[in-house]
Amino acid sequence: MSLRKAVSVLVVAAAAIAAGSGGAAAQKAAKELFGRASLPTVSPPQSYGFYSKGCVAGAVAMPVDGPTWQVMRLERNRRWGHPKLIALLQKLSREAVQDGWPGLLIGDISQPRGGPMLSGHASHQIGLDADIWLTPMPNRRLSVSERANMSAVSMLKKNSLYVDPKKWSPARGKLLARAASYPEVQRIFVHPGIKKAMCDTYGASHANDAWMNKLRPYWGHYYHFHVRLFCQPGSPGCKPQQSTGSGNGCGKSLAWWFTSEPWAPKKPKPGKKPAKPRVVTLNDLPKACAGVLGAPAPATAVPVQALSRTAASRLPVIPPIPAKRPN
Repeated sequence: MSLRKAVSVLVVAAAAIAAGSGGAAAQKAAKELFGRASLPTVSPPQSYGFYSKGCVAGAVAMPVDGPTWQVMRLERNRRWGHPKLIALLQKLSREAVQDGWPGLLIGDISQPRGGPMLSGHASHQIGLDADIWLTPMPNRRLSVSERANMSAVSMLKKNSLYVDPKKWSPARGKLLARAASYPEVQRIFVHPGIKKAMCDTYGASHANDAWMNKLRPYWGHYYHFHVRLFCQPGSPGCKPQQSTGSGNGCGKSLAWWFTSEPWAPKKPKPGKKPAKPRVVTLNDLPKACAGVLGAPAPATAVPVQALSRTAASRLPVIPPIPAKRPN
């Protein structure tokens, strides 16, 4: 069976979503509403709100396959983004191949209308975030099953904050350098150990500061890197993120990640019960998101099946901060 036919097995008619600024829909968990939206809006592209609290209109899908990329985890239906992001991912895939990288494996981008996800991410809500695996694309087309079950490879030594030289490679460093070089890119999240490896290779030259500064150490991100674009023209409702500042990010701010502080669990206050996580509702998002949720979908496109409970259970959760700092 061809990949195109196999993907069509995942496709079913979408369930209509009733949304408004008030009533029951506005009080329901936003992740339930946006997580089950199967198709984007038919409208000009606009991002609303912040990367971790918003939505996107007019999103387009990253094609499942291209000459220099393959999209993973198709059953999640998270290959949608602002057209500028989709174009940049395709550009990066082409130029990375020119640099010697075999091709990109694309992870989660956004849901068809953005918004909070049923599981896995706090951000990726406004169509301007994308995960790219640090595993190179194989020289064959992966099946739907392989894309759903294949594991990405951690770049770290076991029980360590540092990259494993048997896994990390100059080619991966060049891929990050290429991605960070684009002026549309606001920042790229990587594991602190990967940031240190990049500092060891590129940090000595201040000529690299402008793009090295975009590589931001953060928890997780040891098997993929997370590209984030600036708010795009035509999206006045998009809330920009604070600047990454100046310098290359290889000094004290990076050294902090190799102390015990970032990895120590928060101590609860004596006698105080931990607060239950608050459910984010449609009313908590920008007002425009109610309109995005209820806007018409394409008439001729076929939606991807909403995740079953079993499929959703396979999604990765945001990794907890370990109680003890690895060596």
